[in-house]
Amino acid sequence: MNIIKQKLIGGMSYATFTFLLALYFTAVINLPVYKALIGIFNQLETVKLGFVLTIPLFFLACLNFLFSLFSWPKISKPFFITLLILSSIVSYAGFNYGVMFDYGMITNIMETDSSEASSYLSLYSVMWTILMGIIPALIIYKLPMKPLTNPFKFVTAKLASMLISLVVVGLIAAAYYQDYASVGRNNSYLKKVLIPTQFIYSTSQYVKDTYFTTPQPYKQIGLDATQSDVALSQALTKPTLMIMVVGETARAQNYELNGYHRQTNPYTREFDMISFQDVTACGTATAVSVPCMFANMTRENFDRSQADNQDNLLDIMQRANVSQLWKENDGGDKSVAKNITKIVIDRSRKDEMCNGSTCYDMALLENIDQDIADLSGNRMITLHLIGSHGPTYYQRYPSNKAIFQPDCPRADIENCSQEQIINSYDNTILYTDYVISQMIKKLKQLSEQYHTALVYVSDHGESLGENGTYLHGIPYRFAPKYQTKVPLMVWMSPSFQDAKNIDYACLKQSAHKTDTYSHDNIFHSMLGVMDINTEEYQPQLDIFSQCREQFATEVAKNNN
Repeated sequence: MNIIKQKLIGGMSYATFTFLLALYFTAVINLPVYKALIGIFNQLETVKLGFVLTIPLFFLACLNFLFSLFSWPKISKPFFITLLILSSIVSYAGFNYGVMFDYGMITNIMETDSSEASSYLSLYSVMWTILMGIIPALIIYKLPMKPLTNPFKFVTAKLASMLISLVVVGLIAAAYYQDYASVGRNNSYLKKVLIPTQFIYSTSQYVKDTYFTTPQPYKQIGLDATQSDVALSQALTKPTLMIMVVGETARAQNYELNGYHRQTNPYTREFDMISFQDVTACGTATAVSVPCMFANMTRENFDRSQADNQDNLLDIMQRANVSQLWKENDGGDKSVAKNITKIVIDRSRKDEMCNGSTCYDMALLENIDQDIADLSGNRMITLHLIGSHGPTYYQRYPSNKAIFQPDCPRADIENCSQEQIINSYDNTILYTDYVISQMIKKLKQLSEQYHTALVYVSDHGESLGENGTYLHGIPYRFAPKYQTKVPLMVWMSPSFQDAKNIDYACLKQSAHKTDTYSHDNIFHSMLGVMDINTEEYQPQLDIFSQCREQFATEVAKNNN
């Protein structure tokens, strides 16, 4: 102890400081990596003990080498203090929820508003960050560092430390290269779990693309867009009123209409609702899926930067003189509604609908009669729900809709049982079903004035503890089906079916197809069903087109 005190009195060398920091990241901060590795090793028939024992040493050598690149007088403390605090937050999310901080997740974080971000705060998350990040950061702040009196000795010690790290990595690679390569190739997501390399890389790429890359010039598409003569004629006497509901974090597996064992759709099942059984999302986070479903792009070629800088479904519809309104109760429209009228629910208010930070989705139906009346001709209103956004599921539904009990009335869902988490989540699905049913009731009341219809689709799904994974945002190629399969439901009034020549029985049958539908269909289906003619429209991606053609064929046969 006296030797340690004497060394600290004289100041700690930068080489020792870097090594200890690398050791802390290896042993503590990277707990999510070890959790993932345990899951991998449990599935293997045999694992070499020597290989397992070298893994922490391999991490230590790699981190010591990397940290040495940033360990310099005057910049070490502020750099590593910031890195420690951020890494503790990443470690919490990775260990408890299985979150991976790739480029998409960083984008999602940057576009999250304060209300949504606060839902992740809990006593557990705060204590984790304090104990693993802030307290060690304070120790670094107070730690005396050895003054730089001999630059040559300083650089020599740094190079020696880095060289030793490379030698250790080389020796481990020579002994167990095949094991590392096998585990790495078969579980390539592991690199996205490593802290701090992955989130630093992703953040730097986001910053580069957002602030240091020349924006793409804005591109107008669908300049030829017009409504059909029939649609324009109908608008003069009985306009079309389409309500498009964009859900949040609803997964298809928990929908009663899709075969779920619980009654999560008690309100809409009475309305002859069509539920598409197998629909794939474009992404696993709102920042990807919402722009993607409104863009004339498929998941395979989707580019967020390009989508932000060109017309989307709403722009083309507005160009064709379909009157538009977007009502927002989630974390934002992700630039989708930037060119149309938008109403954002004031979530700072406190009343029966809102608690000062979040609002129930029924708030979207406030003043809906006036919203509809303020539009003209054929019209569409898009409602963006907060839906089933976690981890504060319990804040998404009022107490009279908390049917499944016991639920999880807290933000740190990792401290609830899986039964409680599922109960809370199912309550959110049930409440969304109630909101949709109330909107359909309103549309039925207006069916004498308008040809009414409603389309509901969620942006992505959610993990509820399966294989230790929670929430969403897992990189797509690693994501479980719970995050990529979403509900898509359609309701059409009889007059809408007639006006649009839709064979409803045909549509019900089509809804049972598998491996057919995805967010790729939304852009073209909405253009098609709203009778908008444009070269951008692809009928093969329109989920309604086949049943409209079938209707027309049957009418022709009857006429003959």
